[in-house]
Parts: sequence; C-alpha cells; structure tokens
Amino acid sequence: MKLRRLRQTFWWLLLGSILTICIFLALENPTSQIAIAAVTRLEAAPGEILYRSQTKLDDQSGHVWQAVLFKQTYPNQEISLNLRLVGFPNSAELIHPQPLKITTTSGKVFTAADVFLDEAPAPTIGQYNFKDILPQLPNEPLQLAIPLPKQKFIHISVPQSVVREWHQVLTSKK
Repeated sequence: MKLRRLRQTFWWLLLGSILTICIFLALENPTSQIAIAAVTRLEAAPGEILYRSQTKLDDQSGHVWQAVLFKQTYPNQEISLNLRLVGFPNSAELIHPQPLKITTTSGKVFTAADVFLDEAPAPTIGQYNFKDILPQLPNEPLQLAIPLPKQKFIHISVPQSVVREWHQVLTSKK
C-alpha cells in the first residue's frame, strides 16, 4: 500500500516537473526572432573604419544564418556597404552571381547585386551590395530571398529591430 502510494507520488511529481518545463519552454517562443546585436565600430587598418551589425536569423526551414551588415570607409575613397549572409551547417549551397531579393511588408521589392561574381569563400556564403538599397528601405520587417537553382529560394525574415540597426550602420560617422 505504501509502495503504491510512493510510486503514485513519484509519477505526479515527475509529471508536474515535465509540465513546468514545457510551460517554461513555451514562454521562450522559438518562432519569434528577437535579434540581439549592436552596431560596432572597428579600425581594421590605418585609415580604414568598419561599422557592422551582426545577428543570427532563421530561414523558412529553421536553418540558422548569420547576417552581417557592414560599412567600410577609407580615406578619400567611396564607402562600401554590404550584407553578408553565412549559412550554418546543413544550409543550402548558394549559386553566384545571383541577386538577393528584398521585400518589404508593404510589398515593395528591391534587388541587391551579388558581390561574389564567380566564387564565394565558402558555398554557404552570399554577399550583397546594399549601398543604394539600404537608404530606400523603410524601418519595417523585411523578407530576404536568396535564389537557388530551379526557381527556388531561401526565405529569411528580418525583424524591424534589425532593420533599424542596419540604418544605424548606414548613418554611423567616423
């Protein structure tokens, strides 16, 4: 009788623990993309200043991508502004050169030229020229579409907080 009651108490405690863990995990919503990043300023070489925003974003299949927007400034030279997307293991191999498609929530579509004309440093890396596009992008969530063979795309949602940060990189001064 006591053994049966002890077993029953054990199973209730175990069930309660599992439910508590599930509730805790549900509060930590894995589908929401909260970007935690900051604009950093680096002096890479004499006269070269690099501003960047770096965050991790998920694609439609749940694969993680590192998104790095960086602005390079050199004395007496034109500024470059690029978005580099780096796929983590098991990400699709990208084809080059293919433009990146950027869609705003209002439906406006932009395309960014692929910086890697022939070959990227790794098959899961893409880098796109954002110099003329970023100033036109509104501070709202975006959808990035990386082209793949056979008219397929990798879709990455960019939260508004990241877009805001990208605009901070754009307006950063020496």
